[in-house]
Amino acid sequence: MFVQLQIAAMVFMMVQAILFFTGAVLVLATPLKDMAMQLMPWVIGVSVVISAPVSWMIAPRLRARYWRERGVTSDAISG
Repeated sequence: MFVQLQIAAMVFMMVQAILFFTGAVLVLATPLKDMAMQLMPWVIGVSVVISAPVSWMIAPRLRARYWRERGVTSDAISG
């Protein structure tokens, strides 16, 4: 479990960057840009909240043990 937490912590920042970029583009490249000052703090908060469970779900898939137990060599996430 501690290893999964370490992996999730490393993955968290990458997932958050992707979600923040997506949210920022949606706000700034649409008619919502008039409300950008009000929406960008929400984009930051939502990206942090969603990134935590997503990174926790991705973390075990990045370990070799996960794939040995299932008898599969890899998938699209781990290569």
